[in-house]
Parts: sequence; structure tokens; C-alpha cells
Amino acid sequence: MRRFFIKRLFYLLLTLFAVSFLVFVTMEFTPGQAARKILGPFATQNQVDILTEQMGLNRPLVVRYVEWVGKVASGDLGYSILYKAPVSEVLGDRLRNTAFLAALAFAFIVPLSIILGVAAGMREASKLDRTISIASIVTTSIPEFVSGVFLVSLFVIMLKVLPGVSTLSTGGGWSIASQMVLPVMVAVLYDLGYVVRMVRASMVDVMTRPYVRTAVLKGMEFRAVVMKHALRNAMIAPFTVILLQINYLVTGLVVVEALFAYPGFGQMVLAAGLNQDVSLVEAGALVAVCVNVATQIAGDLVYMMLNPQIRIG
Repeated sequence: MRRFFIKRLFYLLLTLFAVSFLVFVTMEFTPGQAARKILGPFATQNQVDILTEQMGLNRPLVVRYVEWVGKVASGDLGYSILYKAPVSEVLGDRLRNTAFLAALAFAFIVPLSIILGVAAGMREASKLDRTISIASIVTTSIPEFVSGVFLVSLFVIMLKVLPGVSTLSTGGGWSIASQMVLPVMVAVLYDLGYVVRMVRASMVDVMTRPYVRTAVLKGMEFRAVVMKHALRNAMIAPFTVILLQINYLVTGLVVVEALFAYPGFGQMVLAAGLNQDVSLVEAGALVAVCVNVATQIAGDLVYMMLNPQIRIG
């Protein structure tokens, strides 16, 4: 177990180093100057040159990168020129908002995917299996912005029962709970179908195993066969897939957050990239990598717990 964690930690640090350097270089060669962004479009070139020198932006790239790594290691993520605040404060607020949205969506995705996937996989090629499979493919195939616009047209414009934005502010007369309905619905619809199909495929495979057929031939009730013998083994692979959805729910909800003006992590990174907020983009990239690797490690651990015979090299 110790070797497993050391190996994964090494991969995490190596990935963080590679991603941070690529992002740093990419932002370096994008059009525009950080000093110009801070001073605004009406500043003279002389003022821009003075601030560039004061900020040390005229030094070699490698020197500035090493200095930035040292600051990050000490907890200093820099200053956001877009939000006019320390990056750590902006990042903390947006991550909390996204974590709230992700937790709500995850709370629906997990039980629904297990119930629907198991129900479809218990009896392959049945009417229920075909219905769930087709519905899963359809919902996954529809982009988030399409389902989002459709739901807004239905619940906001036609029925007028939900707000069209989710700013987490009660100033417009809508409660926080009502503002969360549409973003959660869009995220669940898009992600649920994929997980349901994974659970269904695993369940179909397990139901064809010899020990399941033997239990049925011995006269054991079909429901008992599913609950006692098939379900645990069928959930080994899908459970890791379910955990990996955390990465999407935390770092991949850019479209959902932008569509509903939700003040989350994805919208923050998008705005930072469009406005060339280098410090914020770099911090966001590091967080995304950490979440991605952490979910993979958690998935491997769950895989080991569900099947102790598996050895992870």
C-alpha cells in the first residue's frame, strides 16, 4: 500500500510540473501583455514598460517559472488581475460553489445509475433493457448547452416556475434551492447515461457467469441471485467509473456554469483564459490536475477494496 501511494504521488508531482510548465509557456506566448491588462487600454507604452519591469516580466522565462514554483510551494498563488483579489481567495470561493453543485449532481447520479443499470442488465434484451439503453444513449448524445436551452425554454420561459440563472443570490426573489434545479438537472442528464451504460454492461457480463447460472439452476430466487451474487461483482468496474465522474463534475462543468451564470470553478477558468489572467489560469490548471489524479487514486483504492485479489503494480 505504501508503494502504491509513493508511486501515485510521484506521478502527481510529475504531472503537476509538466502541466504547470506548459501552461506557463502557453500564456507567455499568447498575444497581449499582463502589464497592459492591469493598467488598461488607455495606458501609455512607457507606463506599460515601467510596470513590466517592476513586475519582473522582462526576465527570462525559466527564471520566472522557477520563482513562480517557489511561491506556489509556499502557498502564494499570485494576484488575479481580473477579480482584483488574491488567487487563493477567488479560487476558494469558486471551488466551494462548484463542489456544492457537484455534490448535488453526484447524489442523483450514483443511485440512479446503479438502479437503472442493474435493472437493464438483469434481463438483457428485454423491453426494460432496450428502453433504458436508448434513453441513456440519447441523453449522453445531447450536448449540455442543448439540453440546457431546452430546459430553460420549458421551465423558465413557458412554465415560469424556475429562474434562468443561478447566481447564488436571492436578490431576484428566487431561493438558492430553486436556482440549483436546472444546473443540477443538466449535469445529471448528460452524465447519467454514460454511467448507466457502464453499470448495465458490467451487470450483463456478470449475469452470464457460471456461478450465477448455477445458483439459478439450484432453484434460488432470481432476486436473491442478483442481490447476493451478481450485484457486488458487477459493481467492481462501474464503481471506479462513478468515482471518476467527480473529475467531470468539478472541472468539466464549464458549459453548465457559463449557461446559467453560475459562479463556479469552470466559469472562473473560462473568464481567466479569455482575459489572460495568467496567475488564475495556472492555479486553475493545477487544481484540475490534482482533482484528476486524486479521483484516479480513489478509484484504484475502491477497486482494491471490492476485489482484494487485484494487485496494482
